[in-house]
Amino acid sequence: MQYRRLGTSGLQLSALSFGAWVTFGNQIGRSEARNLIAAAWDNGVNFFDNAEVYAQGRAEEVMGDVIGDLRLPRDGYCVSSKVFFGAVDAPNPLQRGLSRKHVHDACHAALKRLRVDYLDLYYCHRPDLDTPVGETVQAMDTLIRQGKVLYWGTSEWSGAQITEAVAFARANHLHAPSMEQPQYNLLHRTRVEQEYAPLYADAGLGTTIWSPLASGLLTGKYNDGISADSRLATSSLEWLQAAVLGDPAEDRLGKVRRFTALAAELGESPAQLAIAWCLRNPNVSSVILGASRVSQLQENLRALELLARVDEAAWKQVEAAFA
Repeated sequence: MQYRRLGTSGLQLSALSFGAWVTFGNQIGRSEARNLIAAAWDNGVNFFDNAEVYAQGRAEEVMGDVIGDLRLPRDGYCVSSKVFFGAVDAPNPLQRGLSRKHVHDACHAALKRLRVDYLDLYYCHRPDLDTPVGETVQAMDTLIRQGKVLYWGTSEWSGAQITEAVAFARANHLHAPSMEQPQYNLLHRTRVEQEYAPLYADAGLGTTIWSPLASGLLTGKYNDGISADSRLATSSLEWLQAAVLGDPAEDRLGKVRRFTALAAELGESPAQLAIAWCLRNPNVSSVILGASRVSQLQENLRALELLARVDEAAWKQVEAAFA
């Protein structure tokens, strides 16, 4: 495993981390969740990602139960949560958003579900246009000063919104956001590579990126259609299918077919190649992997080995496939 600093902070996260979105509390049972976290830990993963909204809090409960059962040393791993969407179906106005009240309540609820005394990383899962950014920054600063959160950040905020939060924090001597959790992959790269570019040096921003495989699209599993047992066919995730496949004019499937053909020509797994491509970006602190089977996780973890053996000429071919 490689370890990378979270932006300019001193926190060293595993370059590949493990997240609970979609799977924990939904697709897989507690036993397989335990196997997955054990396998990740055994392979050097030290960051486990979660959120209040994942399975309406159940994902955090499963993760907390499993980590406790495995007796992982608290000083050896990092765990995160995210606040915005709420942890119940149809949350009322006090149960969602980034008001001081919900940030406070959601943090304490996550601590209980995850069975920890503090969160290593705490993200604002989306921007809240109904709450002044200063109120949210102050709420996060309070949690840090209370020792309940160590680092706070954002997820899918615009560069301008992050800049506003950093400026407010600096002007008021408060803790500024340390990290952003954006989607980043071969099909979705503009925000990380261009919009956030000034923030890496100016604000010391780190990134823990999600969906390195574009919800499985980059593995080639959808090249010939969407099977009934796949994630994109899940009835509760119809919105995801449209988001992943994109506008027909983008011809994402055409690009992915070129990419998977190139991977076969190189003798490499397209999943490992796509993950390794994300790791090539020095502004990526950690790539969050998702998996429903241990074999799938172990295959994706081998992206680090691929990163060491693929040469620059091959990476230029990868770029050309998506031109």
